[in-house]
This record gives sequence, C-alpha cells and structure tokens, in this order.
Amino acid sequence: MAAHTGWPVTEASAGSGPFEAAGRPVGHRTTMRANHAGVELRRRLPRLLVGLVLCGLGIASMVAADLGLGPWDVLHQGLSRRSGIPIGTTAILVGLVVLGLWFPLRERPGVGTVLNVIIVGAVIDLTLLVLVTPAALWLRWVMMLAGPVLFAIGSGFYIGAGLGPGPRDGVMTGLARRGIPVGVARAAIELTALLVGWLLGGTVGAGTLAFAFGIGPLVHVFLPRLSVPDAAATDGA
Repeated sequence: MAAHTGWPVTEASAGSGPFEAAGRPVGHRTTMRANHAGVELRRRLPRLLVGLVLCGLGIASMVAADLGLGPWDVLHQGLSRRSGIPIGTTAILVGLVVLGLWFPLRERPGVGTVLNVIIVGAVIDLTLLVLVTPAALWLRWVMMLAGPVLFAIGSGFYIGAGLGPGPRDGVMTGLARRGIPVGVARAAIELTALLVGWLLGGTVGAGTLAFAFGIGPLVHVFLPRLSVPDAAATDGA
C-alpha cells in the first residue's frame, strides 16, 4: 500500500486521461461542467422568456379577435367559459395536468417546460385585461392573423433556446417512444382537444384554420433563424 503523501487526491491519480499531466483536484471537471451549464443558462434563458411572452401575446391576440383559436386554446376557452376561470389560468391548469402525464411516460421536463406552463397563461390573462375585441371586422382579422405569426416567432425563440419541450410536445414524444408515430399522436391529441373544446363552447373559425395550417410553415421559417448558436461554434467564430 502506498504511503499517504499529504497531497490532495487529483483526477490525474484517478487516471483521468488529459487531466493527468495537469494534476487538477478531484471535482475540477464537475466545477467546469457546472460553470458551463450556468453560462449556457444565462445565454438561453432570456430567449426562452421572450419566446414564451410572444406566444402568450399571440394567443391573446387571437382570443380578442374572436375569429377562432388553435386546437388547444379552443379547449382552454371552452373550459374557461364553463368554469368562469380566466382562459390563461385555465391554460396553466391544463398544462399542469398534461405535465403530470410525463411521469408515466418517463419524460424529463426542463426548466423551459415548467416556465412554459406558467408564463404563457399568465401573459394571456394580463394581455386580455387591456386588449378587447374591436368593432371593426378588418381589425379583428389583422389581430387574428397576427396571432400565429407572434406564436411562431415565440416558438422559434422558445424551442431554439433548447431548455425543454412544451408539456404537450413531451406527451407526443413519449407516445412516439412507445411505437405511436408522432404525426398520428399529435393529430389524435389535437383533434380531441379541438372537439372537446368546441363542445364546451370554444370558438372554432377562420383563426382555427389559420393556426392549424400556418403554424408549422411559420415555425419552420423562424426556428433556424432564432435558435441559440452552439457555444463551440460561437467560440470558434
């Protein structure tokens, strides 16, 4: 048995490859990783927050336009009208229920997932305190069409931040891991939300079609332009 020298154990003595020559103390690599994670969070969190706010503004704009909503928001509005709970708060409650489905599906939420549930709904309620349905039909159309655009830009920031998927997306990917194609899972879940919301009194209309057919292409345009660049690529620039 080797005699104790009184020096701290190092990663080099543990056979840590590149660290052997440097002789850094055990835990140095862990500290580096923690520091890197902190830097990345500071880079990504502002984009995440901007994205979630824009998503909330887009949904609120469509609610105020009163020309139809996206499938999930039809459900939120239907539940809101039946319960008397504001639509944004209803969205938060539904999001928490959906997030609970992650556990049996063994999905792991990120910080973005949790903030998604809270911030989008809060922004919807706060915005609707000052945003009302205009009398002019043309202005309602402008607000309705602005909704998917704002939501897509927000999604570009939010998804591009890479801090966790939305609660509903996690359910779809969880089902996909169990052999159900993502497209089938998404279509089935969103059509169910739309039907239930419509039966509860949610607004289905031109906005529903605009959101359903527009959001995919719009996100496809904005996501690559708004994603956070890789740290290694940035350092090498």
